[in-house]
Amino acid sequence: MIRISSQQVFASGINRLQELNSSLNSTQQQISSGKRVNKPSDDPVAAARILKLDQELSRVSTYERNVSLADNRLKQEENSLASAIDVIQRIRELTVQAGNGSLSPNDRQSISSEMKERLGQLANLANTRDASGEYIFSGFQGSVQAFQQNEEGQYVYQGDEGQRVLEIDDGVTVPISDHGKGIFVDIPAAVTGSYTNDASGGFLSGVKVVNEADLNAGFNGSPPGDITIEVDAAGNIQAQDMNGNTLPVAPPVYESGEPFVVAGVEATISDVTEGDGDTFTLNINKKQSVFGTIENLIAGLDSMEKGTPQGQAAYEDMVAQSLTNLDNAQESIVLKQTELGGRMNAVESTKEFLADSSVYTNEIRSQLQDVDYAEAISNLSFQSFVLQAAQQSFAQVSQLSLFDRL
Repeated sequence: MIRISSQQVFASGINRLQELNSSLNSTQQQISSGKRVNKPSDDPVAAARILKLDQELSRVSTYERNVSLADNRLKQEENSLASAIDVIQRIRELTVQAGNGSLSPNDRQSISSEMKERLGQLANLANTRDASGEYIFSGFQGSVQAFQQNEEGQYVYQGDEGQRVLEIDDGVTVPISDHGKGIFVDIPAAVTGSYTNDASGGFLSGVKVVNEADLNAGFNGSPPGDITIEVDAAGNIQAQDMNGNTLPVAPPVYESGEPFVVAGVEATISDVTEGDGDTFTLNINKKQSVFGTIENLIAGLDSMEKGTPQGQAAYEDMVAQSLTNLDNAQESIVLKQTELGGRMNAVESTKEFLADSSVYTNEIRSQLQDVDYAEAISNLSFQSFVLQAAQQSFAQVSQLSLFDRL
């Protein structure tokens, strides 16, 4: 026989009412918050999975910010390089115009004046800053202006050769910068001629590469180097590489003003005395910045005299070599643009992957955490009904007393 006291009846009723009220409050919280799981005790398994999904969403969000930063930096660099190509193309057009033999000194001065403006414009592009104020072509030294003028007024690179990279996904990094030295400075220069020993007043002109394959083959697989040229007492042209190896010359017999070819390079020697000791050098495989090319052009237009055959030849060589150097500068920038295009494609692919991953993760998280409003409202109505019935039942039971049975 079980003995039930009045206290037990009241305690049991109150506990039941509290349980029903707690369930009702929980359902109301789900509806107001829109979440089925508001605390771990609501669904421990789902809560653990939701925590992992939140961490995944946080990771994706971080990488999406990195992707946006990388995309902006790369687009800014690409725009700067595209503008630089336009400037160099205009300078090339002016250089072709400067090669017109009918131009007067005033005409050349006018061309020189525009080139000076274009040079400053190119320098501004090479000193482009990003949104944070850092120079994008200075390598790791973003606070240092990439190109500055020295005491002679020449633009000199001041940054380093660092390349910044950014992680845009787990194990996936992309370079987001390029140093200006590799783009604007380390540019293959045209083959030029110079005097090593000008004994009789002769000069070397018309230097240009006519056969790239012969130039490379002439050095037995080694990088092409400087070539020394002399006219011996017998009237033959002698050519040697930097190691003292003799190189074939065609035609081998010197004739003033007539071109000859050595290792794929054409040149012309004029007004030398055979065997007098005149020595010339073909400068091969050199580097020259695009700024140096333009500065030399400007200096030549301002100061070169074309009144003598030697002056005329030097001016024509300056124009021809500058055109080659400008073409090489454009090619250097185009190659960098191609590389940037590949990086931008990788960034875009990663951006799409992260967006898909975010959508997928949010869908799973929603299934685990978001409340089903139809079900929740139905539960709320039922729980309200049960609570109301329990309250009415308890009200009637609470009026009973065991003393009424005595």
